[in-house]
Amino acid sequence: MRTRRVHSKEFKLEAVRLARQPGATVSATAAHLGIHTTSLRQWMQELVADGEQAFPGNGRLKADEEEIRKLRQDLKRVIEERDILKKATLFFALEGRGK
Repeated sequence: MRTRRVHSKEFKLEAVRLARQPGATVSATAAHLGIHTTSLRQWMQELVADGEQAFPGNGRLKADEEEIRKLRQDLKRVIEERDILKKATLFFALEGRGK
């Protein structure tokens, strides 16, 4: 069984920088660093797509993903509150008829 290697943000940034040097290739850079070419290509794509937010590390989410997570939590809470208010409204409406 293989253990998953974890690389720091600094390592990934340096690997991408080395791979982008004139005359360097992704495969040669990956071999030199002892990583798989697929990993290096993925890091390059992630850096282009996410810029400074790339490689947040240690299970942390990128800023926009964290905001989405918080908004989903808020939405869930608001929906629960709305459902409680609907039930309460119905309860009091029915109670008012019975008197």
